[in-house]
Amino acid sequence: MGKDSEFYKNKNKNKKIKLRSLISELPGFAKDYIHSKEISSQKSTLISYCYDLLTFFRFMSANNPTLKGVPITDFDFKLLESITAEDIIEYQRYLELNVEGELHENGKKAIARKMSSLRGMYEYHYMHKNIKDNPMLLVPLPHLKKDKNIVRMNNYEVQSIINAVEFGNSNMSERQLKYIKKTKKRDLAILVLMLNTGIRVSECNGLDLNDVDLIVNSLTIVRKGGGQDIIYFGDDVHNVLEDYIETERKLITPAENHEKALFYSLQGKRISVNSIENLVKKYAKVAVPNKKITPHKLRSTYGTALYRETGDIRLVADVLGHENVNTTIDYYAAIEDEHKRQAANAVDFSRKDY
Repeated sequence: MGKDSEFYKNKNKNKKIKLRSLISELPGFAKDYIHSKEISSQKSTLISYCYDLLTFFRFMSANNPTLKGVPITDFDFKLLESITAEDIIEYQRYLELNVEGELHENGKKAIARKMSSLRGMYEYHYMHKNIKDNPMLLVPLPHLKKDKNIVRMNNYEVQSIINAVEFGNSNMSERQLKYIKKTKKRDLAILVLMLNTGIRVSECNGLDLNDVDLIVNSLTIVRKGGGQDIIYFGDDVHNVLEDYIETERKLITPAENHEKALFYSLQGKRISVNSIENLVKKYAKVAVPNKKITPHKLRSTYGTALYRETGDIRLVADVLGHENVNTTIDYYAAIEDEHKRQAANAVDFSRKDY
């Protein structure tokens, strides 16, 4: 159950194996930096750092005359110090857009994330006096503006997407209508669950049948950082989960090692994160065509609704599993703007009762 399930044990084991494999491809000084982050960072974060650093080293190996032809694992501090700020700026331009060889394009947010691991590595070795200078101090990083315009759905849009699952939609083709009948109860259970609890797509994907308690209406989930949590749900979620569990799920023949999963694909395997994301986008495209709806937007829709009803930002942070309440405050700052607009007409000194 929860983080002790075979699914999460295997998931964590695979992450460790992947991380070790990636670390083995890095230069010694980059390995030291990754090892220094192991206590404070999640395995998935470290895997991303490794990918980002390998992309940088591969670019330098292919484009920097000093490093050209040198195996990445043989890079040392002398070679690291030969990389200039201009070299790093050139790499940043490569991240933004590359039309030669492997085509790719990244926005400012993606570039800033990829550069953060590089900045961290240079800062680590500069602070430990392993390198004389830190060229990252001369590299201008993308300026990211905070976007308070969080995409969320209103009540009408929420009902439209639920109706699209239950009854179909005029924007759906005959093929789509025929296909969704096979998974209607599963799809409805997933959407209603996510809309009414705000769980992440990875938390939904990891659910086992025995994580659901329909007596007290609770779910045992594993949070983003690996911690276990219990959340509670209402009658709407209870009804769709019970309906799915007692009907569609019983008709599935589970694949080997997938017997405990709550939500199945048509192949009898645990439904994947990508499949849940595609499921949400599929129904949203026909039901809410004017908004780009993803599983995370279901989460923000729930969080917004909960904050409107309670006005308790700490409760919202706790239910959504935010470790830092500042994440929640930033995320739902747009609602505070609505409160400010309401204040514009709240006071009328022309009234005689003042």
